[in-house]
Amino acid sequence: MCNDDEHATARRTLLMTGAATALTLGTVSFAYAAPNDEGADSDSDDSQVVRGTLPPGSPDFVYLPVEVPHGVREIHVAYTYERPAVPAGTAGNALDIGIFDERGTALGGDGFRGWSGGARTEFFIRADDATPGYIPGRIRSGLWHIALGPYTVAPQGLSYEVTVTLRYGTQQPTPRAVYPPERAKGRGRAWYRGDCHLHSWYSDGRRTPAEIAELARAAGLDFINSSEHNTHSAHAHWADHAGDDLLILLGEEVTTRNGHVVALGTDPGTFVDWRYRARDNRFGHYAREIRRAGGLVVPAHPHATCIGCNWKFGFGEADAVEVWNGPYTPDDEVSLADWDGTLAAAARSGKRWIPAMGSSDAHRHPDPVGTPQTVVLADDLTREAILAGIRAGHSYVAESRAVSVSFAAAGGRGRYAGIGERLRVDRDDPVTVRLEVAGAPGCTARIVTDQGVLHTEALPASGTGTVEWRTTAQYASYVRAEVRHAPVVPLLPGPLAAFTNPVFLGV
Repeated sequence: MCNDDEHATARRTLLMTGAATALTLGTVSFAYAAPNDEGADSDSDDSQVVRGTLPPGSPDFVYLPVEVPHGVREIHVAYTYERPAVPAGTAGNALDIGIFDERGTALGGDGFRGWSGGARTEFFIRADDATPGYIPGRIRSGLWHIALGPYTVAPQGLSYEVTVTLRYGTQQPTPRAVYPPERAKGRGRAWYRGDCHLHSWYSDGRRTPAEIAELARAAGLDFINSSEHNTHSAHAHWADHAGDDLLILLGEEVTTRNGHVVALGTDPGTFVDWRYRARDNRFGHYAREIRRAGGLVVPAHPHATCIGCNWKFGFGEADAVEVWNGPYTPDDEVSLADWDGTLAAAARSGKRWIPAMGSSDAHRHPDPVGTPQTVVLADDLTREAILAGIRAGHSYVAESRAVSVSFAAAGGRGRYAGIGERLRVDRDDPVTVRLEVAGAPGCTARIVTDQGVLHTEALPASGTGTVEWRTTAQYASYVRAEVRHAPVVPLLPGPLAAFTNPVFLGV
C-alpha cells in the first residue's frame, strides 16, 4: 500500500515536546491487524510509503506517527531523501532518523527505542534483535513515532520518502542485557591511560566493539568509554571485550544542535536525551541526570567547526572539558586557550576549576584509538576511581603511550603538590616547579601560568629530560606544563605532544 502523504501534510501540526517546537505529521495506519500477539502468519507483512518535503527553517524534529496493531513482531523502516546541488558555502540536505515506541516522544521519557542519525538508511526492531543504534524489546501495540531530524535543509527544501513495514508473527524472548564489570585488575594507586570518546557501528563509527577493544589494548590503554551519538544501544555489547587488562566504561555522546557532551561513565542502560538547544534552558537538567547516573559531564570539542558542534551551553555544569580531540588541530589550540582562561578566572575568584582532558573521537580506519589519551592518577582501575581522578583533575593528556609526564611544585615548609592539587604557600615563598618528560624527541617544554608562557626549554634529542623553574605564588597563581613538537606554521606554537592540568599556588 502506498500513502502519498498529501493528506498527511495537510493534517500535520506543530506541538511542543517540552523544549524545541516539533512538527508532527499525519498518522500512518495499517488496515491489517493480527487477532493477537501470537496468532499471525509469520510470513505476512504490510508496508506503507510516506512522502513529503520539509522547507528551510523546519523544526529540529519531525515526528511521523505510526499506529502499530497487535501481532507485530518486527518494525522495519527505510528512508531516502534528495540531495540537490547547492552553492559553495551553503548547507545541503542532511536528514537524521530514529524511533520512539508507544510510550511517546516526551523529552526525557521512556519511549526512546533508537537513533542512527544519518549513519544508516534503514533499521529494524524486534524483541530479540535490532539494528545497531536501536534497542531490542517487545513490539507493543500503540502509537509509535518515527523521528526525523532535518539537520540541515537546502534552499530547495528537503524531499524525503519513508517506507514503514510491519512484519507479523510470534515474538521471541528479549535477551537479558549483560554489561562489562566496573573493575579491572589494576596496580593500586597508579597512572592509568584511557580514551573516553570513541564510536563503533552502534552509531556512526565503522568498527565493532571487538575491533575497538583490540586497538585500545594495542595503544596501551587501561580504560575506554563507550560514547555513541544519542543512543545507549552499545552498552549491552561490550561485556565480552572487557577483561582484567581493560576497564570499559559506558556512556553516550549527547549530540545537540548547540554542541556535544560526553556523558562519561554512567550507569549501564542510561539514556540521555538530546532534543534541546541552549535557548530551551534544559541542559542543566540533563547534566544533573548524567551525574545522578554516576557519570561525568564533559563538553566535547567545544570549538569544533562542524555544524552544531560548537559549544553554546556554557561550562557551569561541566565536570571536565575535552580540550584535545583527535589529531591536534587549530580548533584544539583555541579550546586550550579558552580553557586556560577559565583557570585564570578560577584562580582569581577561588571558585571551582574545570579539569581538561583529551580523547581520540575515533570512528573508523585510519582514525587511531588512543590519540590522544588521558592519563589519570587513580586509586585503582575501577569506574569509581577513574571518574574521581578525572573529576579532581589528577590527569594529563598525551598523544600516545610513548609520552609520559611528571609535574609538581614544591615550596614553603617542605610542602609538595602534584597535578590537579594546590600548593599552599605564602605569596612570597619560593616555589620550585619540576617537569619530567619521556618519549618526546624533538619537542620543547613550556611552563604556562596565568601570565602566559613564562619558561621554554628544548628537551634533549632523546626526548627524555627534566625542566625546573622557580617562581612565587605572587608571580604565578597556577602553573601547568606543555610539551610541544616543532612548529609547523612559522610564528605559531607546534602541536601538542602532552599537557598537564594545573598546580595552583597560594593559600
